[in-house]
Amino acid sequence: MDISVIGTGHVGLVTAACLAHVGHKVWGHDSDMAKMDALLSGKMPIYEPYLEEIVHKNVEEGRLHFTKSFEEAVRAGSVIFICVGTPPKENGEADLSAVERVSRRIAEISDDYKVVVEKSTVPVETGIWIAKTLMFFKRPGARFDVVSNPEFTREGMAVFDFLHPDRIVVGLASPEEADAERIMREIYSPIIHGTFPCPIHGRDCKRSDVPFLVTDIKSAELIKHASNSFLAMKISFINAIADICDKVGADIREVARGIGLDHRIGPHFLRAGIGFGGFCFPKDLRAFIRISEKLGVKLTILEEVERINERRIDVAVGKIRDLLWILEGKQVGVLGLSFKPDTDDVRFSPALSLARRLILEGAKVKGYDPKAGAFAKMEMERFLASNSLQVDSFEIVESPYMAALGSDLLVVATEWDEFLSLSWERIRGSMRRPAIFDGRNFLDGGMLRELGFEYVGMGVP
Repeated sequence: MDISVIGTGHVGLVTAACLAHVGHKVWGHDSDMAKMDALLSGKMPIYEPYLEEIVHKNVEEGRLHFTKSFEEAVRAGSVIFICVGTPPKENGEADLSAVERVSRRIAEISDDYKVVVEKSTVPVETGIWIAKTLMFFKRPGARFDVVSNPEFTREGMAVFDFLHPDRIVVGLASPEEADAERIMREIYSPIIHGTFPCPIHGRDCKRSDVPFLVTDIKSAELIKHASNSFLAMKISFINAIADICDKVGADIREVARGIGLDHRIGPHFLRAGIGFGGFCFPKDLRAFIRISEKLGVKLTILEEVERINERRIDVAVGKIRDLLWILEGKQVGVLGLSFKPDTDDVRFSPALSLARRLILEGAKVKGYDPKAGAFAKMEMERFLASNSLQVDSFEIVESPYMAALGSDLLVVATEWDEFLSLSWERIRGSMRRPAIFDGRNFLDGGMLRELGFEYVGMGVP
């Protein structure tokens, strides 16, 4: 099938690459010309495991193309996936201006039948507005069906999640869209039945057929926001229980394990820490709260989920202050700057939120991340400039050992696997004070205490 993907960010680039990998011919376009220049020269604008491999493979084999021309992209595809950004406004609502702009331009260019697929995370009823926009600006001979096809991929696992999803959700704007449903089934058929070579090494890719759920378009849009909000709720719940564990001396890891063994609950998203981040959960949670308010439904439970998550940095700073007493003048090494491992995304990163708070308290921070250093540096430079802070308050270093050198405290803020194999004897010998705050309960606290470290986690004795 000929498919166009408008937007080549974390959602769009994975969508384009994976659809090409399962056999379709795909054109990718983005309004960011720097991003397009990178892709056209074979460079990746983002880090995602396995993504670079399948992009290069499918470009070389002629299934994946990138173009700077919006018109070329629209004309090339009989199916057009809208994967543009929907950033939050100041009031928490999603900014849908890019979605509207793309929809209008599709209508102004197209002169035949197109299936327009809403892939970006959007508020309920956005699909109806896309359909109205297409109808209002369409040219003679053009005909459109609008579909909601929410993505459920995790950064750091996006390629695997796209090719091996728990479900595929397709929402139709009207019951008459039989052609659109048939086309979407055809697009996803290789994934539904697993008839493609899996590029994921070391994982069991054998599975039964993937459920293909067809709903009305509003239900599909709600499924996405409700799913993300529920997962965020699990994280905030276990973080609140971690605070209770701290008060009574219980171990949140054992509590979470006992809870997760209940098949009705499951073990996923029950890891206590310094809070969730990234561009999905915080943004989608706030947007869903605003959607419900506009509809006259008060989702106070989600407001509390948000408050608990925002308080995690306060809890973390309190634990660090208990370790160091005075933060002013202290040097702190931070291991991990991305919002989660296996990504270079620092948007809404709890690690950077914690670094900012420590700097505002007078500490100097040295940060290390295997992939996100460049993006973290830009983000922190903006923060320092906007707050008239000394530029040497934050430094990116090239290894965990450099982060530890001369530091009064080492913080584990993102659970990258490489931190498990560090030489902790070497780190202890290089620190001014051998103290560790493990914001993800990732390390072996007992082992570190035996080596002479002060060790503090989140909800662990």
